[in-house]
Amino acid sequence: MISNSTKAHLALLGANTIYGASYIIAKGIMPEKIDPTAMVVIRLGVCTLLFWLIKFSLTREHIEKKDVLMFFMCGLFGGAASQLLFFHGISLTSPIDASIIMTLTPVVVLVFSLFILKECITKNKLLGIAIGGIGAITLIIYGNTAVGTSSFLGNLFIFLNACFYGLFLVLAKNLMKKYHPITVISWMFLIGFIIVFPFGIDNVLETNFEAFTLNSYLIAGYMVLFTTFLAYLLNIYALNHVSPSINSSYIYFQPAVSFIMVSILAYTFMDDTYSKDINLVKILSCLLVVVGVYLVSKPQK
Repeated sequence: MISNSTKAHLALLGANTIYGASYIIAKGIMPEKIDPTAMVVIRLGVCTLLFWLIKFSLTREHIEKKDVLMFFMCGLFGGAASQLLFFHGISLTSPIDASIIMTLTPVVVLVFSLFILKECITKNKLLGIAIGGIGAITLIIYGNTAVGTSSFLGNLFIFLNACFYGLFLVLAKNLMKKYHPITVISWMFLIGFIIVFPFGIDNVLETNFEAFTLNSYLIAGYMVLFTTFLAYLLNIYALNHVSPSINSSYIYFQPAVSFIMVSILAYTFMDDTYSKDINLVKILSCLLVVVGVYLVSKPQK
């Protein structure tokens, strides 16, 4: 019989494989077939409905008035801002760049934890922040001159997305202790959807869905159902059985998936769209970020 710990590791492996593949898959329809803002509105709307259906089946708990502001901030940073920045960023830049920059999230979480939660910090963690930051900044600046699909603005959006998502994780930490995780996630998506809806409904209405092929619908379905709904459920399950540090360490797997998919596209299907996105500068930047995240995530004796 498979232990809960093994199931949790399999869940994390599955979630981060989904995330790693999404960087390339998302570019299959954005921005040619659908505007990134429209994609965010659809994604938040569908997932809000799904998570609230699960919430009603699991718990009917209500949030206290004193926590309303914290829930709103989680919806703003985790639901609206981070989603908009991610989809606009991935539509502008290389999937390799995006997957590397996103691995900086544990470093961002530590920085916000230091200032908001007043958590202690060690010299190793400070060194990790510095090394990871150098890797990310190098990659962002390099996106302005790199050969391939890299973009300075796209890389900057992805970096800001990592910052907002990291801030959401820190803000949600205490809420997760007080409320059921599904309650927190449900409200986060609902508030994010309410914030984004007025700005993105016109983009949705202007989308030419008649031009969508079966492949377009499959990609949109993957981005909504897999990278959001299923991946969140897998992460929630894993957090019940393994520590947050183990959970965050699986983020290393995302760039590996992107590298593998780019290699498969280039050398198996002869699609050289992203073949120039892998070079020495990006590999070195990736190594710096990985070393930085390792130092930040490494448990203290």
